[in-house]
Amino acid sequence: MVGTSLHALGLTSLQARLEQDLAWLELPAKRWVVSRELEGQPVLEVAIIGGGMAGMAAAASLTLTGIQAVMFDRAPAGFEGPWVTIARMQTLRSPKQLTGPALGLPCLTFRAWFEAQFGLDAWTALDKIPRTQWMDYLRWYRQALKLDIRNEHHITAITPRADGLVQLTMTTPTGQQNIYARRVVLATGRDGLGGAYLPEIAATLPRALWAHSSDTLDYGTLAGKRVGVIGAGASAMDSAATALEAGAASVELLIRRPDLPRINKGKGAGHAGMNIGFVHLPDDWKWRIRHYLGVEQVPAPRGSTLRVSQHKNARFNLSCPIESIDVGKNVLTVNTPKGPFELDFLIFSTGFQIDWWTRPEYANIAPHVLAWKHRTLELTEPASQEMLDSPYLGTAFEFKEVTSGACPGLSSIHCFCYPAALSHGTVSGDIPAISEGAKRLAAGIASLFYGEDIAEHYHRMELYNDPELLGDEWTPATKTA
Repeated sequence: MVGTSLHALGLTSLQARLEQDLAWLELPAKRWVVSRELEGQPVLEVAIIGGGMAGMAAAASLTLTGIQAVMFDRAPAGFEGPWVTIARMQTLRSPKQLTGPALGLPCLTFRAWFEAQFGLDAWTALDKIPRTQWMDYLRWYRQALKLDIRNEHHITAITPRADGLVQLTMTTPTGQQNIYARRVVLATGRDGLGGAYLPEIAATLPRALWAHSSDTLDYGTLAGKRVGVIGAGASAMDSAATALEAGAASVELLIRRPDLPRINKGKGAGHAGMNIGFVHLPDDWKWRIRHYLGVEQVPAPRGSTLRVSQHKNARFNLSCPIESIDVGKNVLTVNTPKGPFELDFLIFSTGFQIDWWTRPEYANIAPHVLAWKHRTLELTEPASQEMLDSPYLGTAFEFKEVTSGACPGLSSIHCFCYPAALSHGTVSGDIPAISEGAKRLAAGIASLFYGEDIAEHYHRMELYNDPELLGDEWTPATKTA
């Protein structure tokens, strides 16, 4: 009880300091956006779809800028994002020192939250941040900033309107609702504009015998089974290790490459210059950088790989692409250049894809979004499908139309999720630069709001009549001839 009391006191003190810092900085800024109504219903200034880390960072940055931001998330409160649902790593892959969504506020960092409860010595001893503890921090982040998240709200349709507003149709705990917003932000994560990527062969297999690494899966059901994992990235290692720890009889990692990637090139390039400057690069340089990072691939973390290799019943099969799969009675025979593997269950750790048509809520905008494949570029690097399908975004992460005028209101929707990477760099989903992305998004939306309502803001300036001088501060001089 004593420890619990001390920990609670630590967070109470941190909260008080955060509020003092905000007061010293005169934050949040006063609300200033011109209010709108539609059919007697207030129109939200910004609606954010997704209440995970990116959604909260965006909402916080907008709020501090004096803009109303309301988040809608389909998960129950406290379970937004992947951290305690489908993520399976033991710790975060990012170094503990990264400030994440703190937006430049020291008291809002994970380190401040951690030290307030456990002290400096514990911070010094900490290697990497435990995954579930990161979720605890994000729960506190939401509470500390009093962010408005509407949980268990599932978006079923996004409809841009000719008047520039966006209609959101959603199912909620109280039934279906239509919400209108001037701006909508998609903070929908790694699979933000699609879903899991699966090779075509997956469609030929009984669904009970396979899963994608992003699926919700009770790994306890794999106890005693021969499991295959396709891939060698971080999610493959996490899935393999979780299966082994759950008692799998064996895990065969089926890896197409002749060797595992060793160097994280993105980590080497991930400095302030790239975070700030990537968005301003010419298109050919953006393409060249993202293509190179994709070809080099991101290696799985050392700790994640050791978590697998410590098990004697884990086998790393290199140069082992799938050639075909034969289906038996509750058994899959996976044929490879290294011979067949008899497996009881197969996990595809094959990443994600941009595929608008797997997300019915995007049906109204999918045909109209300008993508990089619509651009005319002289490129020496071959195109990956992900790069071709990536949206070609404006400076505020806003979508653009393939055909001007075909989808009025489309530019009122902003893509603040992973597929923005080719246009903006990795500032809209990953921990290292999420604050930079959130501040860029908020500044961009603020600029758009101001420009759209400039006549009203000018009128307000004309009407402003709070005097600085009352007329009694001086006596006019008199001069006699």
